[in-house]
Amino acid sequence: MNSAPKRILLGLGALLAVLLLYLLFWPTPVDPLAYNPPATPTMGGPLQKNDILRDSRLALKGKIRGPEDVAIGPDGMVYTGLEDGSIVRFDPATGSDQAETIANTGGRPLGLQFGPKGDLFVADGIKGLLRLDASGTVDVLSTGAAGIPFGFTDHLDVASNGKVYFSDASQRFGVGKYLYDLLEARPHGRLLEYDPGTGQTRVLQDGLYFANGVALAEDESFVLVNETYRYRVGRYWLKGPRVGEWEIVANNLPGFPDNIARSSRGTFWLCLFTVRNPTMDALHPSPFLKSIVSRLPAFLWPKPKPYGLVLEIDGSGNILQSLQDPTGEHLKEITGARDDGQNLYLGSLHGDRIGILELTKVP
Repeated sequence: MNSAPKRILLGLGALLAVLLLYLLFWPTPVDPLAYNPPATPTMGGPLQKNDILRDSRLALKGKIRGPEDVAIGPDGMVYTGLEDGSIVRFDPATGSDQAETIANTGGRPLGLQFGPKGDLFVADGIKGLLRLDASGTVDVLSTGAAGIPFGFTDHLDVASNGKVYFSDASQRFGVGKYLYDLLEARPHGRLLEYDPGTGQTRVLQDGLYFANGVALAEDESFVLVNETYRYRVGRYWLKGPRVGEWEIVANNLPGFPDNIARSSRGTFWLCLFTVRNPTMDALHPSPFLKSIVSRLPAFLWPKPKPYGLVLEIDGSGNILQSLQDPTGEHLKEITGARDDGQNLYLGSLHGDRIGILELTKVP
């Protein structure tokens, strides 16, 4: 073998050796634990595949980016927060083709909900718990609890007395790094309560696996909270003989639960970002393999399947029905769902549109 091909082979060998050393030994931001996920449930019964979401009309298509959650204002307008920090609204009754920017949080607005006095409360993944008044002024209400700053303020609901129940998805990994939380498989999330009367925030439940969507019961006796990276929904009791108790009410869901909101009929809309990922489930039992994945560029990580999926559940976690777009071509990665009694409005973490589904089309 002449010298040129030999040098090439030696160079390739050295490159592969460096790459192997990097994958095996380079410092990683995660300290993963082994997790053995339950077998993925079959898509039968209320999970039977359907195309209901494909009947949605699309608002603001191509004009927005990242409408993660949706809220319906006292004015009948639909509000959402975008990737660039903007909070916008539009009137679904007038064609839904124009959005008005009313504020910019300077962070990443995620969960939105109006309070009893008409103020808009915002769970901003970067800035914390915020309140937006009618003039567009943004006030920071809370940035931490129990001496620990929020890492990823995610979703919220507001009680009739003005108390805000919200989630800190991960104390350890913030916006843009949430996949590290998935790999680490440690409970960094919290459920919190903000009291406007005292201005204090207290921790109701910690040790949650990426605490995400938050929704109060119709009688406000309990609050449901999603644990995205355990495929489940928990219930925290606020009133009655079980006050202060935490329990799992929906386990082994067919996908990654994101936001949740009470429906106009007293049930709950549970958004699943996507269906379960078999590659990720296969990696979970091995901290060693997850450490290697964490060193790879993000484009080489297991990818979410394009899929639109919203479940209707009751307060005990029973699945009543599912609304789906199995192709993900019309709606996918749904993270927000609220209805006004006539239409169901659907947001997406990375999408460029709001889905509007007439409730008469929901079985």
